[in-house]
Amino acid sequence: MGDPYARYGGRSLHTRSHGEAFLAVFSAWLSPGMILMDEPEAALSPQRQLALLSQMAKLAKTGGVQMIIATHSPIILTFPGASILSFDGERIESIRLEDTAHFQITKGILDSPQRYWKHLLHDDE
Repeated sequence: MGDPYARYGGRSLHTRSHGEAFLAVFSAWLSPGMILMDEPEAALSPQRQLALLSQMAKLAKTGGVQMIIATHSPIILTFPGASILSFDGERIESIRLEDTAHFQITKGILDSPQRYWKHLLHDDE
């Protein structure tokens, strides 16, 4: 049967962080075809999201792959050439990255954290 961990670089997934294990599984099992992912960013730091994007781009270059990803991550939404669909309204609509609430909130708090904290700490009493 061989080494059960060979597919994952010779190490058990239990010896890695959640994000590292996720990336190892993704790398090991990713192949052309249809790939469905639900919030892959949940297990990943921003740096690891970039690593995931790199792996996705390499796979996309091989052709024969369709990725459908449900995400809240503005980082994942930057994938070159991606069609972004918003499910926020009454209809599913195509939307630009910059028009997504996820992008706007992330950019807003990074550009002006004090403005957001002013509202977050506002006491209505």
